[in-house]
Amino acid sequence: METTANGYRVVYEGGEGEIVEKKSRFIATVRPVETEEEAVAFINEMKKKYWDARHNCSAFVIGSRQEVTRCSDDGEPAQTAGRPMLDVLLREGITNVAVVVTRYFGGVLLGTGGLVRAYQSATQAGLAASKIIEKRQGKKLIIHTDYNGLGKLQYLFGQQKTAILDTEYAADVVLTILVPVEQKDFLYKEITEQTNGTAQMEWGEDAVYALIDKTVQIF
Repeated sequence: METTANGYRVVYEGGEGEIVEKKSRFIATVRPVETEEEAVAFINEMKKKYWDARHNCSAFVIGSRQEVTRCSDDGEPAQTAGRPMLDVLLREGITNVAVVVTRYFGGVLLGTGGLVRAYQSATQAGLAASKIIEKRQGKKLIIHTDYNGLGKLQYLFGQQKTAILDTEYAADVVLTILVPVEQKDFLYKEITEQTNGTAQMEWGEDAVYALIDKTVQIF
C-alpha cells in the first residue's frame, strides 16, 4: 500500500507480535520514531531487553516521503532479515517507524528462504498489533454566516465528511472547519453557492491531522 498524494501512514501506537517457525521464536516490537537517533536508541533498548537472544534484527523508515531507511541483519545471513523487514515497511507505505525482530533460536536451521519469510511474517504481526494512522495536510477555514445558511452548510459538511472544529453562536454564526488541501477550491466554491455568496470566509493556519477512532486529531 502506498502513501496518498496528500498523506502518509505512520504508527500512532506501537505494538508487539510473535510467531514461531520450526521452534524458533520471532518477537517483533514496533515503535513510532521521529528521528534516526530515536530509532537507534530504540534498537539499543531492545538489544538490552533481549540480551540473551541470538539475533535482534532491525529496520526503520523516517520522513514523510520515506527519505531515510536503514536495516540490519544482526548476524543473520546477509539480506535474510533486515532487508525483508524493511521491504514490508516500504510496501505498506509506513514511515516514522522502527521495528526490531528478536529471534530465539530453536535449534533448526530455516534456510535463506525460510528466514526471509519468518522475518517478514514477524514484522507483519508486529504491525498488525500496532495502531496505524494516516496523517494528512489540511487548512483551517473560518466562515461567518447567518442562521439561514447554517443548516445548508451543516448538510454540505456532513455530505463531504468535513470536520467542524468550532462553532460560535452570536448575531451570526462563526464556523471553523478543517479542509483537506485537495478540497480547498471545491469547498470554497460550494460554500459560496450554498449561501448565495453571503458567507464571509478567511483561511486560517495549516494543519496536519488524522482520523483516530472516528475523531479528528490535529498534530
